[in-house]
Amino acid sequence: MKMRHVRALAVFGIALVALTGARGSGGGGCDSHSNSGSSSSSSGGGSGSHHDNDDNGTSGGSVSGGSGSANEALRDITIDTCAYDAATKNLTARITVKNDGALDYDYDVTLKFKGTSATPATATTTDIAVAAGASKSADMTTPYPGTGDGSEYTKCEVTRASRS
Repeated sequence: MKMRHVRALAVFGIALVALTGARGSGGGGCDSHSNSGSSSSSSGGGSGSHHDNDDNGTSGGSVSGGSGSANEALRDITIDTCAYDAATKNLTARITVKNDGALDYDYDVTLKFKGTSATPATATTTDIAVAAGASKSADMTTPYPGTGDGSEYTKCEVTRASRS
């Protein structure tokens, strides 16, 4: 074996021991027990939430992933109502955006009307301006894609939200 191979193996061995030792002592590494002082969330868990609306009120769901801006925006939104408006033949929802942050934000929201129909129905609204520490309600509508009475659309779900 040539000297350069011996040196490469020695460096590799030292690096392996150093990394293994560092992970076992709680410093460095990629485990969730590191003491780096960061406030990042654990991976894969439901750190964010979005809201479904059913006939009895609002219930929460989960969003997998980290604590990115989109997940924070989802947590700020609740669905107040979700219904079919026979007068306008539209699916309608009323949402409330609560900004608990220290900054003013503009929110963009996409809402899916869920039902037994195979025809998807979504509504999108943009630029809902909410001051820091305030709440604001917004109505979202989309044309009813069916031919019946709209009763098959019994739930709403915020599928996408962002704030800037």
